[in-house]
Amino acid sequence: MDDCIIIGAGPAGLTAAIYLARFRLSIRLFDCGSSRAALIPCTHNHAGYPEGIAGKDLLARMLRQAELYGARLEPVRVTEVERAGDEFVVHSEHARWPARTVLLATGVVNKRPDMPAEVHDPALARGLIRYCPICDGYEVTDKRVGLVGNGDHGMREALFLRGYTRDVTLIAPHGGLELDETCCDALDQAGVKRVDGPCGAWAIEGDRIAFDTAQGRMAFDSVYPAMGSFIRSELAVAAGARASDDGCLEVDDHQRTTVPGLFAAGDVVKGLDQISHAMGEAGVAATTIRNLLDERRPLRR
Repeated sequence: MDDCIIIGAGPAGLTAAIYLARFRLSIRLFDCGSSRAALIPCTHNHAGYPEGIAGKDLLARMLRQAELYGARLEPVRVTEVERAGDEFVVHSEHARWPARTVLLATGVVNKRPDMPAEVHDPALARGLIRYCPICDGYEVTDKRVGLVGNGDHGMREALFLRGYTRDVTLIAPHGGLELDETCCDALDQAGVKRVDGPCGAWAIEGDRIAFDTAQGRMAFDSVYPAMGSFIRSELAVAAGARASDDGCLEVDDHQRTTVPGLFAAGDVVKGLDQISHAMGEAGVAATTIRNLLDERRPLRR
C-alpha cells in the first residue's frame, strides 16, 4: 500500500511529489497528460526565471527533481477514488491501487472559444490567444486587446486589462452582451468598448488574431477568452468531498478536504489559479500528509 497517491502532475502535483519523496514516503504520481501549465508558451511571472520559462520546460524540470528522490510519473487516467475505511482505493480502467492518503491536484480546463485547433494552438503559442491576465497582462501593455466574455466576470477581467492598455474591447462569445447597468457604467468610465457576438471565422492574419463579430471583422494583438473553466473535482466529489457551486473543492488551512485523508491543492481548490500559489498549497498539503501518517503510525526508518 502506498503512503500517498497524487493525482495530477502539474505544478501542485509535482511539488507535492518532491516533498513527499524527500519525506521518504512511498508515493505514486498519476497523470493523464493534460496539465494547463503545459500550454503556457512562456511565463515571465514565475520567480527565479527572469528570462521566462515555457510551461513544458518548467514541468520537465520539476519532474526531474522529483525523480531524483525516487518519484515516478505514471501515465494513468484515474476513474474513481474509493473510500475504504480510513484509507482509499484508486481505480483506473485496468487496475486499482490502495493508498493511505490521496492528494488531488487535477486542476481546471479553460473553456475555449469555438475555433479549430489548427488556429487556436499556434495562436496560443504566439501569444495571440492568452488565458491569464494575472500571468501575462504585462505582455499586452499598450497593445490592442480583445476579451471574449460576458456578464460580471467579463467586465471584471476587462477592467483588469484596462490597467495595461487603453485599447480594450469586450466581445460577447455568442449573442448580445449580458451586462447590467452597473457593469455598463464601469466599462464606459474605463473606456472599454463593447461589441456583440457571435465570434466566428477565427484566423491568424499577419501578427494579429482576427474574427467576425456583429459589428464586422475585428483584429487584435491578443485576445483573452474569459469564458470560465471546468473544475476537475469530480473524483473528490464522488468520494464525498464538498465543493462550491462552481466545483472548487473546499479545503481547510492545511489543504484537507471534508473527507479525512483526502487532500487537494492547486487550481482544483478555490484560489488565485497561479503556479506559485499551487506550489505553496502543495507544500502545505504534503507536510500535513507526512504528519498525519506519522500520527497514525510513527515513521521510523
